[in-house]
Amino acid sequence: MSTQSLGEQTVDLLARLVRLGCVNDLTADSGGEERAADLLEDFFADLPVSIERITPHPGRTTLVVTVEGADPRSGGTPLTLMGHTDVVPVDEAKWTRDPFGAQIEDGVMWGRGTVDMLHLTAAMAVVTREVARRAQDGNPPARSLVFVAAADEEARGGLGVPWIGEHRPDAFPWEAALSEMGGAHIRGRRGGDSVVVVVGEKGAAQRRLHIRGDAGHGSVPLGRMSAVERLAQVSAALSSARWPAATDEVWASFVRAFEFDETTEISLINGTYEGNYAEFADLAAFAHAISHVTVAQTVARSGGPINVMPSHATLELDIRTLPGIDDDDVDAAIAAALGDLAEHVTIERLLSEPATASSIDTGLYRAIEAALSRRYPGVRVVPVLMPGGTDLRAARRRGGIGYGFGAYDSGASLGQVYSQLHAHDEHIALADVRATAEVLHEVTTTYLGA
Repeated sequence: MSTQSLGEQTVDLLARLVRLGCVNDLTADSGGEERAADLLEDFFADLPVSIERITPHPGRTTLVVTVEGADPRSGGTPLTLMGHTDVVPVDEAKWTRDPFGAQIEDGVMWGRGTVDMLHLTAAMAVVTREVARRAQDGNPPARSLVFVAAADEEARGGLGVPWIGEHRPDAFPWEAALSEMGGAHIRGRRGGDSVVVVVGEKGAAQRRLHIRGDAGHGSVPLGRMSAVERLAQVSAALSSARWPAATDEVWASFVRAFEFDETTEISLINGTYEGNYAEFADLAAFAHAISHVTVAQTVARSGGPINVMPSHATLELDIRTLPGIDDDDVDAAIAAALGDLAEHVTIERLLSEPATASSIDTGLYRAIEAALSRRYPGVRVVPVLMPGGTDLRAARRRGGIGYGFGAYDSGASLGQVYSQLHAHDEHIALADVRATAEVLHEVTTTYLGA
């Protein structure tokens, strides 16, 4: 049995995971997460756990480790810790250190995945092993604990957790889950400190607009409008439109954490704000994204020979939705933005994934809130929505609750943490690795009754 603290065990395991370099380049044959599964299976050797390996494609293994509760039939909701072991690619020429070396300098570890999210995956493994050791000593948790070391999260989980939810939903419990992106700090203008817990994620509603125009020879354009010209009008109309904005309590709590002046705070919360979000500094784009349906125009196509006025064009939109906004709402908002142009446009639905969100009125959220409040006295725990996605969306869509968790003793701000995601020279303070393990242990044992 290790005599290291939970924090030091987590630092050591994090370094080993970073050095594996399970790089996911969005192709099925990349990742190689089976290597992480091998490492983690050995990590739980000789302990009273059940282990299952799920491999939808060669090399793309998700490991599921379960510590049974004292009475699995008691009805107590299990806790599932969802980590992932894949990382995004690197441009090595732009790194000042080996991206897979797990080099430690001045209390900081450098390497791809240190923030996203191998430090938390390592902490989950260490905490699960500690719970298993206590069970081996005759003190099992009241509820079961499940650790999922998932493949393919960086490619939206087509070979990971969402795949398991569709093809092997019996593999682990979905009722209550923890995963990534929480724990960062927000410093208010009056000196207040808040720590975020992610309670939801925006949805995706990708659309392709088919735009009709007048065909004709390029030498006689008078009286005709080509699809290219009409596409330009459509693009301009979408750019100037006002899209649905959040006015819910999650957004309001986020705004209040910044301690703006009363006029600014009220306008942001009630949807009448007309500014450029500069008040949020390095979180301006983040704040705008989590408070609005956003529409990014990403692909335009039309034309053929240079002397032919095309009659058809397409414009593709990457739309991210808020909780409560469905496909019909999206299409209605597009039509409203286009006005009279709508008669020349047909909307094609591509990817549609609704936003997901969990209530904060749950025992698991209260356990997180209590643990963070003890770690950082006087802090305000603030629920937030994420503009991107994690594996937690799969749990929420199956009716479970899911929260993005973390702890940063360094005081790292939300902007600082987000700037590390997929960045060159990704790194994390060892103090934050240790804090994550220690606070996660408290949350887990409190919730499980261990």
